[in-house]
Amino acid sequence: MRVTIQRKNISFVPDSSRVVARFFMNGDVRTRNLLSRIFLMNEAQVSQALEQTLREFASRHRNISRLFYKHCNNIRGIIEGMDIKFDSLSDEQKMLIGSYCTMEYSLESAAFFNPSMIEDFDQTYLAKGEKRVIISFRATGEGHISSLVFRRAILDAENNLHLTKIGEYVDNAEITHKQLYNKQRFIKRLQGMQISEQYTKSIMDKLPDRFEYYVLKKAISDFLNSQEISISQKHALEEMTWLVDSFYDIQFHKDSDLTERVIFPLSESESNGIEDARFVRFAEDDQSTKIYATYTAYNGHTILPKLISTEDFYTFRIMPLHGNGAQGKNLALFPQKIKGKYAMLSRIDGVNNYLMYSDRVTLWNNPQRIQEPKYTWEFTQIGNCGSPLWTKKGWLIITHGVGPMRRYSIGASLFDLDDPSLEIGRLQEPLLIPLEKERNGYVPNVVYSCGSLIHNDSLILPYAVSDYSSTYAVIDLEELFTALLS
Repeated sequence: MRVTIQRKNISFVPDSSRVVARFFMNGDVRTRNLLSRIFLMNEAQVSQALEQTLREFASRHRNISRLFYKHCNNIRGIIEGMDIKFDSLSDEQKMLIGSYCTMEYSLESAAFFNPSMIEDFDQTYLAKGEKRVIISFRATGEGHISSLVFRRAILDAENNLHLTKIGEYVDNAEITHKQLYNKQRFIKRLQGMQISEQYTKSIMDKLPDRFEYYVLKKAISDFLNSQEISISQKHALEEMTWLVDSFYDIQFHKDSDLTERVIFPLSESESNGIEDARFVRFAEDDQSTKIYATYTAYNGHTILPKLISTEDFYTFRIMPLHGNGAQGKNLALFPQKIKGKYAMLSRIDGVNNYLMYSDRVTLWNNPQRIQEPKYTWEFTQIGNCGSPLWTKKGWLIITHGVGPMRRYSIGASLFDLDDPSLEIGRLQEPLLIPLEKERNGYVPNVVYSCGSLIHNDSLILPYAVSDYSSTYAVIDLEELFTALLS
């Protein structure tokens, strides 16, 4: 039985004008040469050069002078290494130096895809049948570096999406590293990354049961600089640094609009991208609500599953996931505990769907296979398209399947509410396949989603079009259930 799909006439496309100002440095030697040229400038020349730069770029960024100061401070060590007292520099000199250490990056110049939709915290001042939603997107720019961006919208009674105005600027988050680390948990994570204890024991033995970020960073740095070590040991210590850098908090300014906030790769573990975030509105045991998102961190060589949590979309905590089930891509958290435990979907072998339970939201072990490829359109692999949706008839899981010519299609399955390892329904045919006009893009023949929601007895399914742009579709729930259970 084919299910009726109502594709909505809206398209989210890349916008190259959305730029963020990033720190830029060309290496110590070239930076020293640059500074030497700037220090030869007299006061009037410095003032003129800074004025020209501010005239061209101040209107493109909120408080860019503050950013120039910050980026100048990033190279304070190089400046003082040239026997120049940093505090002796004028404010205009600092800003000019900072401008040379800044570059614009177009966040979404290449692609704007893999959306995830959740209900907004704020549901006030809405008409009957309306719902305010937040949509996250994977925005990709130069070098295929991916970041997370957001849009706010209202779904009306007819399931039409009305976007709110997009802010004029892109806001940079302030990063703060997690204050304390549990030594035993950190050691277990090192073991999970298969980092040999013979390389790390000498450092970990000296640390207290709970240690600060900078204590470990300094211990590793001192060890690297104090003695001759093998390439293998150097690599192991670098991976320790990589792990501790993957824990951090970020804070956005209160005067920024949601559409102006971007979660850009900030740690080494995700230097090449934050990929495919699956957002979910999670109901805690005390009925409070928190937003979680699982995503894949990629550094150009290795992937690391990570978790985001937030209660207000201003402050975000970033944490790595660990355990033998926290591997590969495609992890998606259930929106509530099941029999007192957190529950997670995964695809640890790249082919099948798995289910895991845990007492802790960051530790995942003992994955249980619950779904395998069954139909021709999903023979290559099957995975989720976001967190499960609670319905009276069961857990509705939107899936993706890969078939001939590596075509990605979207399907749906239904699982038991009390025991989501039990499949009670599954579509024989895809719910959504790429139409002819949707087949061309950065990666052809792909439709893909990272999270849906239910509104007005309908499934609201945002999806990406061939890894380039995004749109959404609406499916009647009763018709979908009839097909699933027939």
